[in-house]
Amino acid sequence: MDIAIADHGNSAVVISIMQDDDVRLAVSNPLVTYGSDSEAHAEDGPLSTTKTHPRSFGTFTRILAEYVRTEHTMTLEEAVRKMTSQAASRVGITDRGLIRPGMFADITIFDPANVQDHATYNDPLHYSTGVKYVFVNGKAVVFDGKITDERSGRALRGPGYKAAN
Repeated sequence: MDIAIADHGNSAVVISIMQDDDVRLAVSNPLVTYGSDSEAHAEDGPLSTTKTHPRSFGTFTRILAEYVRTEHTMTLEEAVRKMTSQAASRVGITDRGLIRPGMFADITIFDPANVQDHATYNDPLHYSTGVKYVFVNGKAVVFDGKITDERSGRALRGPGYKAAN
């Protein structure tokens, strides 16, 4: 508690408690969706001052590289659905997750043969590769594989969100 008080609640711990077989079983289950609860981090600058869980950099690319391309535990289409429309639907967000009129323009374009995570527990601050373009709210935040200066994201709040009074 002294540590948590001293750093104003900014303490964090990175743990690995699941076995590979358990993860494989979970990610391939049709009811499981994918997301990350990691806060923002970067390879350089002020967001790179501490270690983090590898999921900060590689949640989705790991699934695509490891469980789709290498292990074939699901199809590419199934993995993308679990990352997009199924995940949004699960938490009650109705204006994202699909490409159609009236939806927010969040689109990722990647090379399925080359997408790869590089973050590890010992060395987690590494961006994934194989992602060519990412558009958030219609604006390019990754263009031709390079991070841009665009910051078009916003907090997403599900139906259970209650604003502070």
